Amino acid sequence: MKSNKNYVLITGGTSGIGFELSKLFAKDGYNLILVARNENELKKVSDELQQQNDIDVVTISKDLFYPGNAFELYDEVKAKNYAVEILVNDAGQGLYGEFADTDIQKEIDIINLNITSLVVITKQFVKDMKKRGSGKILQLASVASKIPGPFQSVYHGTKAFVLSFTEAIRNELKDTGVTITALMPGATDTDFFNKADMQNAKIVQEGKLAPAADVAKDGYKALMAGDDKVVSGFMNKVQVAMSNISPDETVAKMVHKQQEPVNSDK
Repeated sequence: MKSNKNYVLITGGTSGIGFELSKLFAKDGYNLILVARNENELKKVSDELQQQNDIDVVTISKDLFYPGNAFELYDEVKAKNYAVEILVNDAGQGLYGEFADTDIQKEIDIINLNITSLVVITKQFVKDMKKRGSGKILQLASVASKIPGPFQSVYHGTKAFVLSFTEAIRNELKDTGVTITALMPGATDTDFFNKADMQNAKIVQEGKLAPAADVAKDGYKALMAGDDKVVSGFMNKVQVAMSNISPDETVAKMVHKQQEPVNSDK
């Protein structure tokens, strides 16, 4: 194990955008703390990253659908005396379907993961960073944070929270040496759509999904530059720009068409 005790902590670091970010940090020599639910996936990714890079990789298995585990995560990191220089809140999940028909318990779980655990983890580590006078945080928001999302109403709502929350904290942290950045991807080629039971949506079946590696590179660059936020992908930038000048009802209708099932006759 390296003597350097400075680490990058990444939730959801074993797949998708989180894994691609893990590879970028590892390539640049950062030690990693990877957090995910699946211990087998954690071990597999840890072994891969350590074989390819001269770094230390710590793995912590936590189910962040339960916010109490977010407190436990911080306590475990502190007990082992790891200094978290960079925090990446990547873990997140969605649920597909019209709100009147979807499972409320699953939606509460998503709110706990996408909002509550993210807030807990950010709170704990940002206090240490502020006291130290240095640190960086990357929050996985989404273009969903800027537009209403029929068929994913709760997910879009949680990402709107993440973006607003991040922008507010960024203002509070001005001149402290700590920066916080929001990464806003669009539809990306990850396991997100499988977990959300969204494979039958037009955006998946007919749309073009962005490579997770490209999204990660955009986020990494913005984080290291200390930028406030970055929309990944040209067409996503266009969509966000159009949503800023279009009535919400018009945007919602457009997103409804994008996200409805392929066999929908609505």
